[in-house]
Amino acid sequence: MTEDRQQAAKTYRIGNTAIPARPLEPALYLVATPIGNLGDITLRALETLAGADVLACEDTRVTRVLLDRFGITGRPYAYHEHNANEAGPKLLAALEVGKSVALVSDAGTPLVSDPGYRLGQLAIEAGYRVVPIPGASAPLAALVGSGLSTETFLFAGFLPVKEKGRRDRLAELSKIPATLIFFESPHRISDTLTIAADVLGPTRAACVCRELTKTFEEFRRGTLGDLAVQYKDVTVKGEIVFVVGPPDYDDVPAAVDVDIMLKELSIAMPATKAAAEAARLTGLSRKDLYQRLIELKDAEDTQK
Repeated sequence: MTEDRQQAAKTYRIGNTAIPARPLEPALYLVATPIGNLGDITLRALETLAGADVLACEDTRVTRVLLDRFGITGRPYAYHEHNANEAGPKLLAALEVGKSVALVSDAGTPLVSDPGYRLGQLAIEAGYRVVPIPGASAPLAALVGSGLSTETFLFAGFLPVKEKGRRDRLAELSKIPATLIFFESPHRISDTLTIAADVLGPTRAACVCRELTKTFEEFRRGTLGDLAVQYKDVTVKGEIVFVVGPPDYDDVPAAVDVDIMLKELSIAMPATKAAAEAARLTGLSRKDLYQRLIELKDAEDTQK
């Protein structure tokens, strides 16, 4: 194929209309793709997928469905956690010679709970331009559909597989004054809800968001206790995002209480251990607590 024919092939289709994709500058483009409904793709994403010199994806079969829907003929190149050590350097080499590389995951925004994080990090370290192409995001779709507070939120990815790990992780996050967002598998959601109700409290508000943007999209809202009962011994199918509302205001330790706790703990143990113990008890950042403890000690020394 000649260079002119290669450039002519860089098109995408909206309905019956083929639209030429403009040339892309050399860079790594992180392209968000639909999480279910293919109609959620953006025009900028289509132009980027069609115009990129190299298109890397998690699963070529999944990406091929998207490309075929919009008439993009480019051949996707597999990049996933099992071949990252081999495929990653090849993609970086393409950037080195001035090519444009587009990276997509199976669904949603690349690098979010996704092996593409490694490639993005390497590209940045090597000095290549990295361009996000925003679009669909399962955590944000779940958050805004849950009806829970959007003022402050924390995406915490997947909880550990083992029960103790899940309990420990939820305990660490329990006092954070923010809405918590998790990915969860359908066969674990029942156990996770039961554990969450026990660790975070049965009256804490939550929402189980299933099959977002797809035909059987569902939002089940209620308290953790109610949801644990609803999902007990129920067979669940589809992808799930689990959202938990922030703790009640009275459950969040006041600054003065934290200061008192830090002072008391520092009497019995070194500052680093005192901060770590306070973090475990409050769910607050160990680093921030350590800094606060140093500030308290400095203030005491100044007053002497």
